[in-house]
Amino acid sequence: MSARIATVKRETLETQIQARVNLDGVGNASLSSGLAFLDHMLDQIARHGLIDLEIEARGDLHIDAHHTVEDIGITLGQAVARALGDKRGIRRYGHAYVPLDEALSRVVIDCSGRPGLEYHIDFPRARIGEFDVDLFREFFQGFVNHALVTLHVDNLRGRNAHHIAETVFKAFGRALRMAVEPDSRATGVPSTKGSL
Repeated sequence: MSARIATVKRETLETQIQARVNLDGVGNASLSSGLAFLDHMLDQIARHGLIDLEIEARGDLHIDAHHTVEDIGITLGQAVARALGDKRGIRRYGHAYVPLDEALSRVVIDCSGRPGLEYHIDFPRARIGEFDVDLFREFFQGFVNHALVTLHVDNLRGRNAHHIAETVFKAFGRALRMAVEPDSRATGVPSTKGSL
C-alpha cells in the first residue's frame, strides 16, 4: 500500500488553514489553531488514532471561534478523504468506547462515501474555559461533509464537560484508526457496489 499522506490548504476571507495527515503515522501532532482547548482535542485524535496530524490555522477569532473550528473540520475531512484515495483494502468501519472517570462516550464511523452525522451530546455547561461547546458539532459536521463518512457520536454518561469532550475525541481517534486500517484479508474496496 502506498503512503497515505495528504496536505490540504483552505483559504477564505474568514480563515487560512493547512492540514496534513499521515494515516499510517505514530500519533505525532503539530497543532496551532489559536484555540488551546481545540488543540488539546485534536491531539487526542492524533495520539489515539495513531495519525500524524499537522494543523496550522489563522481565523477571525476576534469575532468568535465558529469559522475557525468549522473550517478546521472541513480541511481535516478533505485531507483524510484525499489520503484514503479509493479506499481499497481498508476496514471501512470503526468503533470505540472510551471512558474517562465518570464519562463514557461511543463513536462509530463508516467510510461510506456518504456524509451523515448523528451527534448526541448534552454538555452540562456551555463553555469549557473559553471554548464554546456548541462548536464541537460544527467541527464534526464539517469533517463528515468533506471526508464523506457517516459518523455517530454519543455521550453515554458524564458530569464533567472536559471529561465528556475528551472521551468523544479519544473515541473518534480510535474509531477512525480502526476504519482506515488496512485489512490484510481484503482484496478490493469493501462494498458490494465496488466503490465507496
